[in-house]
Amino acid sequence: MTERTVLMVVHTGRDEATETARRVEKVLGDNKIALRVLSAEAVDRGSLRVAPDDMRARGVDVTVVDADPHAAEGCELVLVLGGDGTFLRAAELARNANIPVLGVNLGRIGFLAEAEAEAIDLVLEHMVARDYRVEDRLTLDVVVRHGGRVIEQGWALNEASLEKGPRLGVLGVVLEIDGRPVSTFGCDGVLVSTPTGSTAYAFSAGGPVLWPDLEAILVVPNNAHALFGRPMVTSPEATIAIEIEADGHDALVFCDGRREMLIPAGGRLEVTRCVTPVKWARLDSAPFTDRLVTKFQLPVTGWRGK
Repeated sequence: MTERTVLMVVHTGRDEATETARRVEKVLGDNKIALRVLSAEAVDRGSLRVAPDDMRARGVDVTVVDADPHAAEGCELVLVLGGDGTFLRAAELARNANIPVLGVNLGRIGFLAEAEAEAIDLVLEHMVARDYRVEDRLTLDVVVRHGGRVIEQGWALNEASLEKGPRLGVLGVVLEIDGRPVSTFGCDGVLVSTPTGSTAYAFSAGGPVLWPDLEAILVVPNNAHALFGRPMVTSPEATIAIEIEADGHDALVFCDGRREMLIPAGGRLEVTRCVTPVKWARLDSAPFTDRLVTKFQLPVTGWRGK
């Protein structure tokens, strides 16, 4: 019986994914490392056209599992082949199993990925040798209250995005930090972000970039109708609360753009640091500054260094 197992999560339907996934299957098979794939991707993998039976015929020890909270149990790593959306989906599975997640970018920007697809052989070399370090990334607990009781709970790696409903008017909110009111204003929404998520939706909404090793929580009002509708960086131990006007309309909160919760009028969103981080597999020690410049294609012409 194989002792080592890796869960592979793939953005299906891409030609590049076909070649990359088959390379993963071959290298893991050659090194007697079992592969686990998700049932939705194994049944219909689009242009990937790789079925579990085909993998087994090539000598790969493969198991098909559902994408439930137990999908990654017993694995040493979750390998992601895709963009940031695929990474966020895989990070949830890795977090449930308390194992690292490693991303290979097959998308456009792929800010969360550790490597590009053309470096897959180097990635696999590190995986086989277990030659990577693991960083803990801060996550958020997200709670919805109404009438004094908890009605919804969730978590986020990037951000919890409070948003008004479709085709509805301005959302009236009261922002509270550590039990004290900060400001009442109308807005399209409010984002509560981690440093990891500061380069995602929060950045598009006008928030600052936070280095991922910084421990903090970022609050970004989205199109606020107020003079004090500016981004704020708080302590990682802060409790961020946003109350919805009782005579207003319902709102929605999206965790990482994936998990949706309803906040009724008069409800309250509370966001705090979560005790369970996402474990991030890192292959190199390149500074975050270099990643920022590369991913956003920032001009650095004229830099002379020291």
